[in-house]
Amino acid sequence: MKLGLMLLAAGALWGQTNVLTVGAVPKLKVKRGAEAAVTVHAQLEPGYHVNSNKPNEEYLIPLKLSWKAEPLEPGAVTYPKAETEKAGFSDKPLSVFSGAFELVTKFKAPATAPGGMAIVTGKLRYQACNDRMCLPPKTIDVPVTVDIQ
Repeated sequence: MKLGLMLLAAGALWGQTNVLTVGAVPKLKVKRGAEAAVTVHAQLEPGYHVNSNKPNEEYLIPLKLSWKAEPLEPGAVTYPKAETEKAGFSDKPLSVFSGAFELVTKFKAPATAPGGMAIVTGKLRYQACNDRMCLPPKTIDVPVTVDIQ
């Protein structure tokens, strides 16, 4: 009986680990020497938040989107405006994202970039929390198909 309850609890926790989803990013077309933007659409399950890219406490894990630097040159990521949320464990309000939000990155195609199709891979690192607990940090791959012209 105890084993069954433990397996049921483990299954419930496992099901909660995918509380953030990222939508498919449309194919990006960019000319050599030009810039183009990629928008990543993220969605959190109701009741969950992630720390913003600039959390109010050093020990909190920030949301971070990073990109491999080839074949395009990634620019700075633009994050949405954070919300503030009070938590019982912190004297300071938390700086968080919740619900649906977007992350935008501008890329430049070097003049010497090879033409044709390529894949640019991003990594979205976050830690999702609710009002009772935080889940382990997670990283999601964000692939973008690029047509360099």
